[in-house]
Amino acid sequence: MKVCFAVEKDEGIDSAVYGHFGTAPAFVMIDTETDGLATVGNKDLNHVHGGCNPFQAIGGQAIDAVVVGGIGGGAISGLNARGIKVYRSGAETVKQNMDLLKEGKLPLLTMQHACGGHTDGSCGHH
Repeated sequence: MKVCFAVEKDEGIDSAVYGHFGTAPAFVMIDTETDGLATVGNKDLNHVHGGCNPFQAIGGQAIDAVVVGGIGGGAISGLNARGIKVYRSGAETVKQNMDLLKEGKLPLLTMQHACGGHTDGSCGHH
């Protein structure tokens, strides 16, 4: 499985998970089968609010899941339409969240959990 984590800065497996997908400066990708790790800068960082293209943001990387603090409805629906699951982070770092994901302890995000109307880069829990 290939998992994408929205992060503030690249610190590898110890990167802190970022509060919102669309405004995340970077994404750490982990391949659970090979333990491979790659980092991609957000290629859609300057999108208009509500117009995030999640596939452009991650540079077209093939992924199976996203872990993030919050995410907008357009990005959730775009990811879900391609069979990509979106999970809310439950810990601070990529490594901690990867462990929780493997244990089935991260909550799945759906359209009713989508962010809306914020401008400070954070996302309130609904």
